[in-house]
Amino acid sequence: MSKSPITKRASQIHPFHVMRLLARARALEAMGRDIVHMEVGEPDFKTPQPIIDAGIAAVSTGNVHYTAATGLMALKEKLSAHYQVTYGVSVNPNQIVITPGSSGALLLSLACLVEPGKKVLLADPGYPCNRNFSYFLDGEVKAIAVDASTNYQLTAELIESNWDENTVAVILASPSNPTGTLIDSTLLQGMIDVVENKNGVIVMDEIYHGLVYQQQTHSILEFTQNAFVVNSFSKYYGMTGWRVGWCVVPERYLTAVDNFAQNIFLAAPTPAQHAALAAFSDETNLILEQRRKEFKKRRDYLLPKIQALGFNVSSEPQGAFYIYADSSNITDDSEHFTEHLLEQAGVAITPGMDFGTNRAKQHVRFAYTTSMERLAEGIKRIKKYIDGM
Repeated sequence: MSKSPITKRASQIHPFHVMRLLARARALEAMGRDIVHMEVGEPDFKTPQPIIDAGIAAVSTGNVHYTAATGLMALKEKLSAHYQVTYGVSVNPNQIVITPGSSGALLLSLACLVEPGKKVLLADPGYPCNRNFSYFLDGEVKAIAVDASTNYQLTAELIESNWDENTVAVILASPSNPTGTLIDSTLLQGMIDVVENKNGVIVMDEIYHGLVYQQQTHSILEFTQNAFVVNSFSKYYGMTGWRVGWCVVPERYLTAVDNFAQNIFLAAPTPAQHAALAAFSDETNLILEQRRKEFKKRRDYLLPKIQALGFNVSSEPQGAFYIYADSSNITDDSEHFTEHLLEQAGVAITPGMDFGTNRAKQHVRFAYTTSMERLAEGIKRIKKYIDGM
């Protein structure tokens, strides 16, 4: 057997623990068990029918050939109009790059900024791909512990105090995964000022835009044109498996991003790009708005229910479809707790270890990406399990 060495970066890239839980949940279901899924960040609704129809039409009429590496111009123009209508900002369609999901957009962004010895700042807890892609590019990561005092977001002061001569970028997310919190626009401006004064760049994750429940959402593009903006059709538009996202790229990086895209994935899936054109139709918008209201209804149901069980939620989620809860009143080992909850109660939730090291063993994430009936069943099972501990 070959003993060729494996790279250092391979050892730095950790798996999604939630995917291991999901695999076990699927195995239990195959054995006949009934599992309540509150672990995976995937909407339970099917892709809106107008989008499906557009995708079928694209395939049936032969629109399956490569697009330009940066994507279908008609889709870039739709997105440009979306930014104008939704946020009141003018975005050149040529600065919009269509990617295979938001992961493709994140990788392209960081590829322009990160190299060996260069550092990225990000919040802990936070989405795991953010740090893993930085490691993939042989960069360094400074994960900054955040809590309810900053709404689980970075601040200008935290960025300032953690910046050093090797820092090149900051990754922000609003709404965030796993906490669902937003960044206040005034605080965002302060962070932009700090980063740009240091000649750094912000990579902004906006993939949960559209899924905000009580206030207006602001894009970072309302405040600066110098940030990379990562977004996706997966979450709000319900197109997870279609694998299509986008990135708004500062003009100076466009050639580099085009070159990277050509070599890394050539282009996003063509039928998915044509399907995404229908994401902005009036018919689709009506469907998506109804779904947003349903997610809010689920959040408003689930939040007090898990608090009544003994979980502490110190920052109410304002968007996305997650609740990040302190489980220390119930367990001092959330990984062990989630594994046994699945095996014994048939409920799948995510341990905090997927999102960093900051008090990870004392936290779990609930995803309200299943029906009200299933959420109620999950709460009933969790209560019974906790009562029997």
